[in-house]
Amino acid sequence: MGARDWLLLVVLSVLWGGAFFFGKIAVAEWPPLAVVLVRVALAAAVLHVAVRALGLSMGVGRKMWLAFFGMGLLNNLIPFALIFWGQTQIASGLAAILNATTPVFGVLVAHVFGSNEKATGLKMGGVLAGLVGVAILMGPDAVGGLGGALLPQLACLAAALSYGFAGLYGRRFKELPPLVTATGQLSATSIMSLPLVLIVNPPWTLPMPSPTAIGALVGLAILSTALAYVIFFQVMRRAGGTNAMLVTFLIPVSAILLGAGFLGEVLLTRHFLGMAAIFLGLALIDGRLFHRNPREKL
Repeated sequence: MGARDWLLLVVLSVLWGGAFFFGKIAVAEWPPLAVVLVRVALAAAVLHVAVRALGLSMGVGRKMWLAFFGMGLLNNLIPFALIFWGQTQIASGLAAILNATTPVFGVLVAHVFGSNEKATGLKMGGVLAGLVGVAILMGPDAVGGLGGALLPQLACLAAALSYGFAGLYGRRFKELPPLVTATGQLSATSIMSLPLVLIVNPPWTLPMPSPTAIGALVGLAILSTALAYVIFFQVMRRAGGTNAMLVTFLIPVSAILLGAGFLGEVLLTRHFLGMAAIFLGLALIDGRLFHRNPREKL
């Protein structure tokens, strides 16, 4: 990876770390499902413009559009709703740390459900380290019943698990331009989210959001979703998918700094210890730091 690739990766981590920051502000005034709808619908509209500007087509056939709905459910609707609900009760930085377990769940899902993707010993060690990190993070809440912050933390972990399934499911789109896939899944998520919001949180019953919340909603959709997807796909094209996954290490750092700097959030010592264990797990799963021959495959 060259200097430009690293710069793009850092920018991407700030944008995706910013999703937790923007989300925390937005859910203070609007319910999670309504925030999800605004995020995906506005981002989908922006990406449709990008698709047309680049001369791409969304005419991919009925079968692929049905697959977009499956991907939208696993990669957008379920995790976004769970994370935003979790953020109504826990800090944005903690939600980002819990979300960093996504590659851990990705390894487990691929090992159990993938046809030829059994995990190596190194990767299973990474999974174990990641699970230890989660246990440290949750601390007394995990053994204190269903009170406190246990449920919102479990919600964020369930979101990471959903992302893990999305990673396996999303491999069926490898023949499509990534921007088309992103636009398709966000459009499908918008269609699925609309009736849920009309039933659970009718827009006419919602309060008018403040200028700060409106700014957070716009930032969430335009910066942390539409623009982030474009940069992510550029990093994948320039440096490969494995290098692009390094952003997972950086997102919690960005989210913690934004939460502490602008929202006054404070994380406990065990949160940082848990994050360190999760980072060790991610490094083991990635494998490059522990391999003498960088060309040797795990």
